[in-house]
Amino acid sequence: MDHQKTLEELIQTVIRQGGSDLHIGVGRVPAIRLNGELIFLMKHPKLTKEDMTGMLSLLLDKKRLDKFMSSQEVDFSYDFQGQARLRGNAFFQQGVISIALRLVPKVRPLEELNLPAIIADLACKKQGFFLCVGPVGQGKSTTLAAMINLINDEQARHIVTIEDPVEHVYTPNKSMIDQREVGIDTEDFHIALKSAFREDMNVIMIGEMRNPETIAAAVTAAETGHLVLSTLHTNNASQTVDRIIDSFPGNQQDQIRIQLASSLLGIFSQRLVPRIAGGLIPAYELLLNTSAVSNLIREKRTHEIDVIIETGTESGMIDLNRSLLELVRTGEITMESAYQFSLNPKALERLL
Repeated sequence: MDHQKTLEELIQTVIRQGGSDLHIGVGRVPAIRLNGELIFLMKHPKLTKEDMTGMLSLLLDKKRLDKFMSSQEVDFSYDFQGQARLRGNAFFQQGVISIALRLVPKVRPLEELNLPAIIADLACKKQGFFLCVGPVGQGKSTTLAAMINLINDEQARHIVTIEDPVEHVYTPNKSMIDQREVGIDTEDFHIALKSAFREDMNVIMIGEMRNPETIAAAVTAAETGHLVLSTLHTNNASQTVDRIIDSFPGNQQDQIRIQLASSLLGIFSQRLVPRIAGGLIPAYELLLNTSAVSNLIREKRTHEIDVIIETGTESGMIDLNRSLLELVRTGEITMESAYQFSLNPKALERLL
């Protein structure tokens, strides 16, 4: 088998079909994820150990390959002929190699992503802490990329990104952009974030908040005059606040509450819902840090945040159930999908 040709054909299939992911592994046929569903390419022969080793050597440089062989797993990015970028993870399962590749969508304007206009307003803030949250594969990185691009097109700012791996590659316009990849340009997120304080940056995008040290440094950066953008794998805004606070030892939690209450700009939770006409469209929840929200965080009453969001429409907040119902009303999604993606179906039913 010509491994280069096979890899190119498989990636082209994902692009041509409008898929999001490619899965390849020893002893099975390749599969792609299309509109959330896994589709097996049954006409393709099962991949052998030699096939996987050959394709892995094409996807990884020597440094990444050495890391993979020593740790049995590695994250990486791959530029496909200048046409597309992919984010990958190679790993062993039952002693053989498997690889998951995700197609990184091209950076698009916020309005093309069907996101609320208020996200653009948040991107223009001079300082504060903004989080985009949700499960894996729900468009968090795409949303942050659109915000970075908006800043780049409209403001002269120094933007630093810390990613593992680098996904979207930006072309500097009005801003100066430095993109640092963990494992290549820096040892880890926390070290890179500490270094960023000495790099005269205005905006910092942290690919993922992985540990208390990174969270503490990010909150401090937001407090000290920087715009900080990041992601967390949480379901909604109230859970996100709790996750941040609970990641710290008990004797540090009051301090992080005070810092978060003062520095938080907002938390945007999104889900990609299947469209009736095909494809996916986002439904979302938006928490904005009003004085009421700030008080709830300080006073350990985060369980009341959901009520604030439900009643905070005039302040610009967005409730997930209302977002889902609006998509039903405009004919974008089915009522069945709305119930499936709602985090509180009983509350959704009361809104009908």
